[in-house]
Amino acid sequence: MDPRIQPIFDEVLRRNAGEVEFHQAVLEVFESLGRVIAKHPQYAEVSILERICEPERQIIFRVPWVDDAGRVQINRGFRVEFNSALGPYKGGLRFHPSVYLGTIKFLGFEQLFKNALTGMPIGGGKGGSDFDPKGKSTGEVMRFCQSFMTELYRHIGEYTDVPAGDIGVGGREIGYLFGQYKRITNRYESAVLTGKGVGWGGSLVRTEATGYGTAFFADEMLKTRSESFEGKRVLVSGSGNVAIYAIEKVHQLGGVVVACSDSSGVVYDDSGVDLELLRQIKEVERGRLADYAERRGSSSDYRAGGNIWSISAATRIDVALPCATQNELDETDARVLADNGVLAVAEGANMPSTPEAVRVFSEASVLFGPGKAVNAGGVATSALEMQQNASRDSWSFDNTEQRLVEIMRGIHERCATTAEEYGEPGNYVLGANIAGFTRVADAMLAFGVV
Repeated sequence: MDPRIQPIFDEVLRRNAGEVEFHQAVLEVFESLGRVIAKHPQYAEVSILERICEPERQIIFRVPWVDDAGRVQINRGFRVEFNSALGPYKGGLRFHPSVYLGTIKFLGFEQLFKNALTGMPIGGGKGGSDFDPKGKSTGEVMRFCQSFMTELYRHIGEYTDVPAGDIGVGGREIGYLFGQYKRITNRYESAVLTGKGVGWGGSLVRTEATGYGTAFFADEMLKTRSESFEGKRVLVSGSGNVAIYAIEKVHQLGGVVVACSDSSGVVYDDSGVDLELLRQIKEVERGRLADYAERRGSSSDYRAGGNIWSISAATRIDVALPCATQNELDETDARVLADNGVLAVAEGANMPSTPEAVRVFSEASVLFGPGKAVNAGGVATSALEMQQNASRDSWSFDNTEQRLVEIMRGIHERCATTAEEYGEPGNYVLGANIAGFTRVADAMLAFGVV
């Protein structure tokens, strides 16, 4: 890290003690910014780095709700409105028992730069709760969402803060949240939430966007080496929304996804994952990959508690798409992938690779796309949903997907061009961090000391 930046990072550690994911996210960005400060000293002169690491607003609140047995349960809700220099705060809500303030701050910090890379007028924020929707009845999920929104509604709005979904928050949860917002405010303010149902203000392609965008970005990376997905064997970690639609688009682009995973294990299917069966089990039945393997039969191999990345040691893997959760791919996993000839790794999830893993990929000249660039398709399509809501319009699937393709190509070009400008062609981490940072920093400079 540049010695001019190290004291700022030390202060971030002191002011945000114990928030290790946030520390990791800040470190990853700060390691790219030494040459920016050297080239543009005005950022240091007015403390842009210090300000950009401090959220504009952090909201923590109690969420009481009644379970099916009539007992009152208590969860904690969060909304971190990180930076609005480019537009209203924009970012998802995550419902998962692992959620705490450090998780939300890391996600909000990443979201800020991700949103900047899209080129669209949206700031960065994130929110969620330590509530776990798994194992809860539909009635319990509804009552929790209504209680959560009863507090959150006063902090959001289409020109203020626009939440969306994330882990544990899909179309069902967005419906309950929007219904409660409408009920409390007496306004049909469509653009206050994105990821809505298509029949009531949502956008076509929004469900698919993060996974599709991941595949589009990876395809652009492969093109830089005169490659494509055609005939490539691919690993996709996870089996939720992002993973499912990444698998779908990879198959459409000519690749074969041979494995995916969930929190219980890994399924390997040499002839290619049966997407329709996977979708039925995960999206309709809310089941596990063990159920997929049982119904798929002898063509699949289920490994309880297995490591999806180790598959590359036994069979050819060309592309890896980590689409599950943060820090799921460590240094050991990265070495297995790199030593066995993986061409490209693109992060469909938020910060799924540890810093040590990223270093391994860099040293091995593996194409590596960071999450803030690769998985920006979801928030980009959310911004397209906001445009449709503002104009009381609804676009076709093909038109919206084409806009997504153009946005992802633009992000790739922005990252590649910036990396080349700063002396490291092909370094997408450097390119994404600098391109995102400078766009936000320039807006902050224009606004004065705020």
